[in-house]
Amino acid sequence: MDQNWVKIYTTGVPYKVELLKGLLQENEIEAVIINKKDSAYLFGELELYVRVDQVVKARHIITTTGEL
Repeated sequence: MDQNWVKIYTTGVPYKVELLKGLLQENEIEAVIINKKDSAYLFGELELYVRVDQVVKARHIITTTGEL
């Protein structure tokens, strides 16, 4: 991931990060999920990234939904 992206959310629950990504995209914020779960042992995290210039707006949206 290059320097233009910032991690704003981490979870071990796949559906939660997908819902947040959808919420951000509905608000015209580009979001990317990086899956760091180990496929053999099912442990690890999923990380949600947004562009640097959209971090404040994204965090505000996530905070107002009670997820962060």
